[in-house]
Amino acid sequence: MTSSPQAPAAVDALLAAMRPRLHRYCARMVGSVIDGEDVLQDALIKAMEAFASAAPIQHPEAWLFRIAHNTALDFLRRRNRQDALHAPEEVDMMAGELDDVSRREIAASSLRTFMRLPVAQRSSVILMDVLGCSLQEVCGIMDFSLPAVKAALYRGRTQLRAFAREPDDAPRPGLSPADRSRLNAYVGRFNAHDFDAIRAMIADDIRLELVNKTRLNGKAEVSRYFGNYAKIDDWHLVTGQVEGRPAILVFDPNTQGGPPRSFMLLDWSADKVATIRDFRHAPYAIDGAEWAVDRG
Repeated sequence: MTSSPQAPAAVDALLAAMRPRLHRYCARMVGSVIDGEDVLQDALIKAMEAFASAAPIQHPEAWLFRIAHNTALDFLRRRNRQDALHAPEEVDMMAGELDDVSRREIAASSLRTFMRLPVAQRSSVILMDVLGCSLQEVCGIMDFSLPAVKAALYRGRTQLRAFAREPDDAPRPGLSPADRSRLNAYVGRFNAHDFDAIRAMIADDIRLELVNKTRLNGKAEVSRYFGNYAKIDDWHLVTGQVEGRPAILVFDPNTQGGPPRSFMLLDWSADKVATIRDFRHAPYAIDGAEWAVDRG
């Protein structure tokens, strides 16, 4: 596409078509499909706000990727201000220069591998080895000192090499007993279509995001969401993890042995479900993510 869409409907159509590609880009930049969706939503809001006052856009796809890129950098700055390094023994470690082969190997690492790194290490490696930022640029984005960035790079690169040597079936940390119990109760009742019991598990002020579609607030509104699931049979829920977070994996019951088609994230308050984030309408989010079925 080489000319700017001139109507809101055309903008909506462009954003819908571009959303999976933009999500992959944002997820790659921040090292998480979940955080990548948050960045993408912020970027799309900025794009819609900017479109009204922007001059005719000659290359709208490049324009959108530039907004997504800048939004992801803002996210990394905020995150790394919150999660700054505090280990003084690390600051003298030096991040040596990588050869081209090593740099390509790191750039080709999957999101699931990056997610295993601590935040500071993940951001440093992604910014420098994937996005090609200089050390000075990484320091500015992360608001870290040069020795701290070098320490994070050294540790992150070392960890990635160790992960690459692990067998594919190496065990991963499982769910806590509390998370397993709560998710199993929710999943079991959901799969049994016992939605009255599910409604008893949710808070009165529950918030739900049906990603890429709608947001609902309060038990009355969210109850319609469960009613919609009762009318379809293309899902089967399984307790598991996505990027190390307790999650519900959604499989297609008609496809045996395939990967999950989407996932759900729940947050709890006083043993009630306080928020639901359902990625049913954003199936692109599971692509490249580290997921695991709970075996406990």
